[in-house]
Amino acid sequence: MEFGLTDKVKLVSTIACVGVVAAVAALAPANARAQGYGRAVAATGGEVVVGHPDCPGVAGGCVYVYARDGGEWLETATIMSPDAAVGDGFGRSLAASDGRLLVAAPDAGGETGPGALYLFSRTADGWTPAGAIQPRELPEGARIANVALDGDLAAVAVSIRPPPPALPADGMILVFRETGDGWTREAALESPFDRATRFGRSMALGDGMVVVGASRAGALAGAALVYERSPDGGWGLTTELASPDGPASFFGAAVLVAGGRLLVSAGNPATQPGRVIAFERRDGQWTESGRLQAPDGGRRDGFGAALSGDGTTVWAGAPTVDDARGAIYEFAVTGSGAGPIRKLAAGDDGARVGGRLAYADGVLVSGNPSADNGLGTAFILDGGPDGWSEGSTVFKDADEIEAVLGGQVDCAGGEATAFGCEQVDLVAYMPVSQLGGARGVRVNDIWGWTDPETGRDYAIVGRSDGTSFVDVTDPPNPFLVGNLPRTEGAPPSSWRDMKVYQDHVFVVADNSAGHGVQVFDMTRLREFDGEPLTLEQDALYDQVSSVHNIVINEETGFAYAVGAGGGGETCGGGLHMIDIREPKNPTFAGCFADERTGRSGTGYSHDAQCVIYNGPDTEHHGKEICFGSNETGLSIADVTDKENPVALSVADYPNIGYTHQGWLTEDQAYFYMNDETDETGGHVSNTRTLIFDVVDLDDPQLVKEHFSDNTSSDHNLYIVGDLMYQSNYNSGLRVFNIADRENPRPVGFFDTVPGEDFPSMNGSWSNYPFFKSGIVVVTSGGEGFFVVRYRGRAPIS
Repeated sequence: MEFGLTDKVKLVSTIACVGVVAAVAALAPANARAQGYGRAVAATGGEVVVGHPDCPGVAGGCVYVYARDGGEWLETATIMSPDAAVGDGFGRSLAASDGRLLVAAPDAGGETGPGALYLFSRTADGWTPAGAIQPRELPEGARIANVALDGDLAAVAVSIRPPPPALPADGMILVFRETGDGWTREAALESPFDRATRFGRSMALGDGMVVVGASRAGALAGAALVYERSPDGGWGLTTELASPDGPASFFGAAVLVAGGRLLVSAGNPATQPGRVIAFERRDGQWTESGRLQAPDGGRRDGFGAALSGDGTTVWAGAPTVDDARGAIYEFAVTGSGAGPIRKLAAGDDGARVGGRLAYADGVLVSGNPSADNGLGTAFILDGGPDGWSEGSTVFKDADEIEAVLGGQVDCAGGEATAFGCEQVDLVAYMPVSQLGGARGVRVNDIWGWTDPETGRDYAIVGRSDGTSFVDVTDPPNPFLVGNLPRTEGAPPSSWRDMKVYQDHVFVVADNSAGHGVQVFDMTRLREFDGEPLTLEQDALYDQVSSVHNIVINEETGFAYAVGAGGGGETCGGGLHMIDIREPKNPTFAGCFADERTGRSGTGYSHDAQCVIYNGPDTEHHGKEICFGSNETGLSIADVTDKENPVALSVADYPNIGYTHQGWLTEDQAYFYMNDETDETGGHVSNTRTLIFDVVDLDDPQLVKEHFSDNTSSDHNLYIVGDLMYQSNYNSGLRVFNIADRENPRPVGFFDTVPGEDFPSMNGSWSNYPFFKSGIVVVTSGGEGFFVVRYRGRAPIS
């Protein structure tokens, strides 16, 4: 029997909440903090427990409890940490056994501590707090990674990442036992390996054993280690199972104790089908007794990525089978090996079902944190191996901020509705759901186009599953005109980019194999008759596959695909040059990559701006010059001759994190650039803008590192006249006056993420400030689409 997961069941809201909520956000920033539902799951006593470490609308993570009521699984409680705090990761790992629930909050206490472990007990009144386990006396950089529970025994895997320049160490396992007077640490089991092997990434308890996977031991061959308690109460390593398949087999990716047997997953996830190898103990030695693979699987199916069992029956997840739909397989472990294997459930597109599994008391649950564009779901089967139900999919919707349409909201007293602001008014706001995106979809890049015939203005909004076209001609009343789905067969992507040439938009997506460059004739938007159009591309340029950004020089009719990978002519990730003078017939024109730049020394370019140069350096007047933000610095190149492009110069700067994007001043004398990870990586304490003097293209000079009052990560910036518009993730849109080129002056802002300003990759992705009306259209990942207006800028005549 096989069950589909196409019918989701939206659940009743919480009936009871246990634990203590430290603070509740006044307004949750849509799905920016709602990702990862189903990251961990457990089943116990007929109930299902689902972890949600990025729980929306509250401080800290959540754990949801579900129980069957008639034909439905209903949410009955929300459990939170007694010490809830934003970003604590509560619920990232959890385990349940015999009326106990152990929940990890690995990020509790910030970056310096190991995190926290909380216990809850099942009583007649529901799940109630039952104390905590304190992981003390750990090495610097230790952090809780994984937990397991079996009766009065708990095992906690700890990863160890000491501060740089020290390299990550291998993990360790802490063993605790409940003695009646609390939980006592019985052992700290250190890895026997001298390098990081993912020791403890997989772990199982049962039959008095702690079984630990180390899938990258040896030459990535992997290992499974068995620890047992001696009569004197000490714990020791009794068996180290080496991979029977040799190097690069990743043996130990998942482990399970099942009816006196050990089951260990193996298989190179990049090149091989997954497999599960069974071992039995004979005469004190563990011996291989059989192995299984998915009967309909194949290369990279992930079979065995998660394992669960009841002693005789075993369930194996294969989250990447069927083009990442995923599946759950069931088989019985018998004295002669294993019984027939059958497929119990198959997932929806991109659900990756089977990545987390838990079984108890006739209930099987799969956590699917990748489902629905990363919002996550959980799939529940009940009835046991002899009579499974059809199954139910449970999930939580992200909170959305209410749309603002029909009238501008002026910035007053530092606010415009829920959003912080200064000198920037909110003209309109559309949440992601109004842009045609499905559950979990986020927005990314943005561009614009004005119809030369009708004069109508359109925002082109990238989504993880396609591209939206929004009419902003009447700025307080934007509306969705059409949706261009992603290239057929290409997966969703967090990174989409688009630019326009001769009334055609060119769309790319990164980490989306087979996407290529979509070409769409924007004049077809004139067909809009009141209902959003479902559009098809007019052409597909397939000589590149996955592409991070598309750069277009409208003066020359050439496009530059940058950050290409996954197939086709990648040009080392540098400039893949495309002749688009016939927009519906793009042709390859050449490559350029400066190997002095890029993290891999291939000249990889993350983004670029290409112009006909008419700046101060008269030597290069009239040439087509590209300014590349190349991961490790600025690259300047002359690409006039596409067959013989010339590297002019390279410039770096202090404390490089990731050179991201930049833009020229209109006189082409300065290039303003951002570094996306210098803040998140701790290289700088405040948002930094890098200012290069490029009056000599052969010798660019860093003349200023400008630090804002904010601490957020900076992303895309654009310049119109003496104004610079920066999309700076959690601090939203920031506006600077750059009349004094080397001393930017903040003049306004609009915060698209209420209440947050810290280094993160949530929030405002990009903006487009080039409409003649003077409006600026802005995207913010989980929040959606904004139309704003800076008061100090007049419309362009």
